[in-house]
Amino acid sequence: MDFSWINTSPTSLLMVLISCIGIYVALIIYTRIAGLRSFSKMSSFDFAITVAIGSIIASTILTKSPPLLQAMIALGILYALQMSVASLRNHSSFISDLVDNKPLLLMNGTHIIEKNMQKAKVTHDDLRAKLREANITQLSQVKAVVMEATGDVSVLHHHDSEHQLDSELLKEVEGYSN
Repeated sequence: MDFSWINTSPTSLLMVLISCIGIYVALIIYTRIAGLRSFSKMSSFDFAITVAIGSIIASTILTKSPPLLQAMIALGILYALQMSVASLRNHSSFISDLVDNKPLLLMNGTHIIEKNMQKAKVTHDDLRAKLREANITQLSQVKAVVMEATGDVSVLHHHDSEHQLDSELLKEVEGYSN
């Protein structure tokens, strides 16, 4: 068996160590400046930024390209973009509509909305899995199932069938009409 892939040089190990420390420090500084939203999945844009940050970190730590300083600058730019877009989203519905997906209603009570399931490319097997994850034991417990803007699936439910769902929770959800 060939174990040559395990070999490395002291120089390479030092490069990884310095890169890890440098990126870690930069990450802490940028996250303290930008706030906790830095790693949230509040919007699809946030998720994309998080993936890009992860990619830069991995590339910098494990390869010589990008160099550490370039990676730190790239991280700073991504954090600045995220903060700028988040701020613009709060002040402009145009920007918000441009970068945000709309949540989509997949189930209204026990009724599966087939058109929205197809639009979201969610199968019945996927839906049943999400219902099980939410500890649904009877379909009558389901008040609503929403495909969120981030791609997460929210299952709103209650064991007491008399509880009504507050329509405020489904405000802005595509496919919901009060």
